[in-house]
Amino acid sequence: MGRGGVSETAVTATLVGFARTLRSAGVDADPERVHALVAAVAELDAAQPRDVYWAGRLTLCGGPDDLARYDRAFAAYFAGVQAPPVRRVPSVQVIHPVAQSGEGRPGRDHDEPATAATASAAEVLRHRDLALLTADERETVRRLIASIDPLGDPRLSRRYRPASRGPLDTRRTVRALLRRGGEPARLEHRARRVRPRRLVLVVDVSGSMQPYADPLLRFAHAAARRRPGTEVFTVGTRLTRVSREMRARDANSALAAVSRAVPDWSGGTRLGELLKAFLDRWGQRGVARGAVVVLASDGWERGDAALLGQQMQRLHRLAHRVVWANPHRGKPGYAPMTAGMVAALPFVDDFVDGHTLQALERLSAVVSGVRADA
Repeated sequence: MGRGGVSETAVTATLVGFARTLRSAGVDADPERVHALVAAVAELDAAQPRDVYWAGRLTLCGGPDDLARYDRAFAAYFAGVQAPPVRRVPSVQVIHPVAQSGEGRPGRDHDEPATAATASAAEVLRHRDLALLTADERETVRRLIASIDPLGDPRLSRRYRPASRGPLDTRRTVRALLRRGGEPARLEHRARRVRPRRLVLVVDVSGSMQPYADPLLRFAHAAARRRPGTEVFTVGTRLTRVSREMRARDANSALAAVSRAVPDWSGGTRLGELLKAFLDRWGQRGVARGAVVVLASDGWERGDAALLGQQMQRLHRLAHRVVWANPHRGKPGYAPMTAGMVAALPFVDDFVDGHTLQALERLSAVVSGVRADA
């Protein structure tokens, strides 16, 4: 048994699960860092959130940019509890979601500390179908979705930056010579800047997608909040641009604004017509050109499937990558047999699941440039 009365196996599983969440939040928690975290926690008390917090912060974060992401992921994974990084505060008790509903926990003896129990529950939730969650489980998953940070597939910009090697930067070299009155100066070099590609998310909010529309829109909100320039649209019987609504800081406020802006919740689906409308109005104007475009839909097409195929071909020519997230793909016995999916798949670069938190984390990796089959 490890410190705090919990087995070393349970502690390791909890920490590995947290590292997965952290990677989806954009922190490079590679196996070497995870090994260092496990070794550090073995010397501390795994039942103390502050000990776990500092062990992870010191071993998993590689720079200042990782700190805010780490704090968000820690708070989400360990059910909203975060040990403050600067000032000294009393230990904070981690509450399991069951305790919040008034069931079970108070007054019972447990071998596992609340920290490990809550984190283990979060790890289990990563694999649960989003349509089958209880109200408490949905709240936990929403916090975890909010910590996801799609980095975006990078592209070379037309702008240059100073570099230690590479093509000669004639202008900077000449300026350096002039500053020295013509005396020999060091040769200056330059390299192309790297920028993330535009991300466009098109979320199906029709009746057949009702159980998954909320988590998919929360994924879109997480992307829009952390990646300026992200565009978000909803499709059902109409096409609605909700990029402005997605800029709200709070996810609940953003989804409330989306709910007011979208007139066709839980209706039918006309994917071909609406994709054509998107490309006619937005695609040709540069929103989709060179972008990573994510279509989140089950592919149930009420209209002309042949039209959907034509528009998907058109989108494939414009976009850098086309990703289709289908909530039914990861379920046992699923095969893409609907007319819409059959028409669309030849023009899809990555076909991924969309029914669990783990699938959304995988979608974040695909958006960041990892191939779906990697």
